[in-house]
Amino acid sequence: MPLSRYLLAIVLLFPVTPVLAAEEENIDPWESTNRKIFAFNETLDRYILRPVAKGYDFVMPDAAQRGVGNFISNIYEFNSVLNSLLQGRLEGAAQSGGRLLVNTTLGILGFFDVATPMGIEPNVSDFGQTLAVWGVEPGPFVMLPVFGPRTVRSGVGYFVDTYTSIPALIEDREAAWVFWTVEVVDYRAGLLDADDLITGDRYIFIRDAYLQARRTYINGGVVEDSFSDFDEEGDWEEF
Repeated sequence: MPLSRYLLAIVLLFPVTPVLAAEEENIDPWESTNRKIFAFNETLDRYILRPVAKGYDFVMPDAAQRGVGNFISNIYEFNSVLNSLLQGRLEGAAQSGGRLLVNTTLGILGFFDVATPMGIEPNVSDFGQTLAVWGVEPGPFVMLPVFGPRTVRSGVGYFVDTYTSIPALIEDREAAWVFWTVEVVDYRAGLLDADDLITGDRYIFIRDAYLQARRTYINGGVVEDSFSDFDEEGDWEEF
């Protein structure tokens, strides 16, 4: 999942800057309810997800974790193809399709990323990004039970991507749930290093980190921080 990489990079390398400005519309009008759901998620994480992720991180060598991460990313290349087509980016669709073909075959079902060394760079695209290209506004921030921080737009995109992914399309339900479970554990393990760096109000920190990570993703990997100026047009695409 691409967002985990952006979130971890932002938390580790950049200060999380407030996503709200005085003149901007409040993007967290449901904060009271969101905080209650956040408290539930924190309890779930403390007693289940984090211990499982730490065990996974302990028993899985780094190379094996990279392989699992590569496999998961390769599965979602299918979604990148679909969303690139929906966005009218034929070159991006061909790029993702090429990665899916090369890594599935030469990379042994995607456990090895052989496409990148061959010059076929990642082209991650999700339905939330597609909605942004179509002009749909991000909407308010929302904290979902279990699934965590989202905007309304990215939340809709997440569920569309999930139910149009390869695991959802296969007939083997058990295999699909195993895949999604491993995906969640691998995702959580990838954020273990960031746990001790969260300071102050955890809800605000995670909310702003998510929104900044999402904005970075929509902006094509450009990190927007307090030291950066907007482009000359002042028309950065919103998350």
